[in-house]
Amino acid sequence: MTFFDLFSLTVENLARRKGRVALTAVGVIIGTAAVVLLVSLGVGLQQNAASQLGGIGDLTKIQVWPNYGEWDPVTGQPSNFAPLTNQTIADISALPGVTAVIPQDYFQGGVMMNVGQLEGGSQIIGIGTDDLSNLGLTAQAGSLALERGTVIVGAMVPQNFYNPHLRPGQEPPPPPDLMGQQLSITLIKWSPTDGTEIRKQVRVHVGGIIAEARDEPDWSIYMPLSEMEGYNTWVTGQRIDRQKNGYPNLVVRVGDIDQVIDVTEQITTMGYQAYTPQSFVQGINGFYLVLQVVFGGVGAIALLVAAIGIANTMAMAILERTREIGLMKAVGATNRHVLSIFLGESAGIGFLGGLGGVLLGWGLGQVVNVFALAYMAGQSVQTGAPPPSVAVSTPAWLPPFTLIFATIIGLLSGLYPALSAATMTPVTALKYE
Repeated sequence: MTFFDLFSLTVENLARRKGRVALTAVGVIIGTAAVVLLVSLGVGLQQNAASQLGGIGDLTKIQVWPNYGEWDPVTGQPSNFAPLTNQTIADISALPGVTAVIPQDYFQGGVMMNVGQLEGGSQIIGIGTDDLSNLGLTAQAGSLALERGTVIVGAMVPQNFYNPHLRPGQEPPPPPDLMGQQLSITLIKWSPTDGTEIRKQVRVHVGGIIAEARDEPDWSIYMPLSEMEGYNTWVTGQRIDRQKNGYPNLVVRVGDIDQVIDVTEQITTMGYQAYTPQSFVQGINGFYLVLQVVFGGVGAIALLVAAIGIANTMAMAILERTREIGLMKAVGATNRHVLSIFLGESAGIGFLGGLGGVLLGWGLGQVVNVFALAYMAGQSVQTGAPPPSVAVSTPAWLPPFTLIFATIIGLLSGLYPALSAATMTPVTALKYE
């Protein structure tokens, strides 16, 4: 018996009992549709969460801090202090996958900025690189190259400026365009003896604006690390010893996002504190993966119930066709032929139910998408949060996987009835009433 003969005979036998086949397939349709819809809902929730997490920072970036250990009450100093020295930079740079290790330092005094009649304030960071593109940043205007006497400002820094001479009722001025401006920065420190305020005026040129990154750079002003060290020496009155005290912070960039967690763990093993947004994202993805498995399991239970219905239908069909089975064997059909015919019929029911379930599940997913997105868009207007782009998302692998799974379920459900039919004695089957 060729495959074409088996296929034709299976279609013909299923067509003879359309009503029974349709009712049995309904169970498979419901189970398959439940699997498609629930798993698609889990995938949609994960994609929605991932889009919302897009603002937590560069996922290839690792922030590293010194390990201060525990505070020793006897010496008044932290124990097991592990500073971020130049040797630390060399050691981390040698790790596989690391593309850049950039030291940072922060101004340790007060800051006030002026441009025209406007005043403002912002965090000033000294960065140990000559181009901020090494941090994965892009320019909104100008260049990200850092030179002496030049600063690069974040996209949100202009929002910090205001007019201190504004009278009540006057409309506040728009945020200034800082690109190319001469920015007057007042550095402030306090005398350790009497606490009096000491100021230092510096003027810098704004060489570029950082495109919005939804991270620390948006609200920061960057200058060369060498200049920052000079200003901090002025504030503290002490020469900065990187070998002893190290840097307050390192930014580590990894070329492959899949290596970020591994590099972070290696840095922690070296005795430093390290954090990457990728660890948070990985935890979220793990949660939604478990959710998809649970949703799929709920649908699989419905499919299991449908499998029992297929087994019952095939058992009844064998009882009704006992004499037909005996006749097939009498004219030369082997046990293998009989087994193939009934397994083909049960697999056919699973395939038809799976096909209908995939279409039904996908269609219900689109309906849920329309109503869910409309509802969440209304909620976004009230809360001010960006609206989600998807609620239910069916991945490309899910429909064929579910269809094949439903077919296999149908095949296995008919295994016992088919074996019973294949092992019948022809004489006994022909005498069956």
